[in-house]
Amino acid sequence: MVRIIFMMNNLPTQNEKNATTAVSLATTLAQQFATRADEADRQGILPEEDVAALKQSGYLGISVPREFGGYGLSLRDCVAAQLALAQGSTSTAIVAGMQVHIFGHQREVRTWDDAWYEKFCRLAASGALFNSIASEPALGSPSRGGLPATTAVPVQNGEGWVVNGRKTWSTGGKHLTHMLVRVDLAGEGAVVLLEQNMPGVSWITTWSDSLSLRASDSHDVLFDNVHIPQNYVIEQGGRSPQPNLWFPMIMSTIYLGAAMAARNRVIQFALERVPTALGKPIATLPKIQRQIGEIDVALQAARSLLFDVAGEWSGDDADRTKMSARIAAAKTMVTETANKVTDQALRIAGGSSITKALPLERYFRDVRAGAMQPPSGDTALEMVGRAAIAEFED
Repeated sequence: MVRIIFMMNNLPTQNEKNATTAVSLATTLAQQFATRADEADRQGILPEEDVAALKQSGYLGISVPREFGGYGLSLRDCVAAQLALAQGSTSTAIVAGMQVHIFGHQREVRTWDDAWYEKFCRLAASGALFNSIASEPALGSPSRGGLPATTAVPVQNGEGWVVNGRKTWSTGGKHLTHMLVRVDLAGEGAVVLLEQNMPGVSWITTWSDSLSLRASDSHDVLFDNVHIPQNYVIEQGGRSPQPNLWFPMIMSTIYLGAAMAARNRVIQFALERVPTALGKPIATLPKIQRQIGEIDVALQAARSLLFDVAGEWSGDDADRTKMSARIAAAKTMVTETANKVTDQALRIAGGSSITKALPLERYFRDVRAGAMQPPSGDTALEMVGRAAIAEFED
């Protein structure tokens, strides 16, 4: 039996009913996803059943305003729901998380015009699957800046645009219904809408044997003379001036959720493992208890910081710079904790942990992806350090 652990006293008081419903839904979905997660990882394929459950349940609308059919949850509440979801399948949770962070951020910055915003919100709440498609082989992460090689060129008769290019790390793959694609449009950055069923959209399977999140379908997508209508330019004139603080927070839930799942599974293993020479479960050994205690202390600290920071975010642009350092600190602590916890779980379980007999090696691999998503490494620590120095000087 798969157990999804969540501390209900972490829930905020505001919108408590909606938040509790979302966490309950996420827990139910996670239990379903967990039954397919091992096989999905082996095959490197996002289960169609997982995607169908996300769409039909309404979960994909948790960050969409209630006036457009969503849950209208705060960042903190979305973190709570995503943390529960990720304990079932990190690959499926990151597919959902991409949509959650996009609509949470747009709710605050509104870089889409009103008509597109309402349309996209209603689509998301009713089961459409969105992602921002920006990374490229040469460009790398779009967070570093630079114009993409993917282009949108006007059709000669002035009736639309032709999009050509190749994008990497396109999480969700063929299951996406709407792709918000970053392009070079007349020498400046822009975002255009492409739909999955448009002629000229094709996929290259590049992700199935990756180190982490093998079942997230984060494949490459090709755009070969894809014609889009004139009004499908969603954003133009460079990137949003406001950093997306939802992205690192929602992504952090993926890795913390995997670490919590590893903690639960290694406890189950310790209770069930009865060596002949010992004659009782290894969970009775002080050494094992101490190691599990170390895991739990680390997880409690990381979870507390993640929820504290998420709860501090008001959505106010005036707080965005100050909160960027806090969020970088939370994301750094969560990803490092997830790495340490999953490593410790392997050590507790011994030889069985590096085989497919236990999901521990999958959790260990999945959390390694956290170090690749911004803010990370020296960049994150420099943000935190600058904020600390500025605070001391003030």
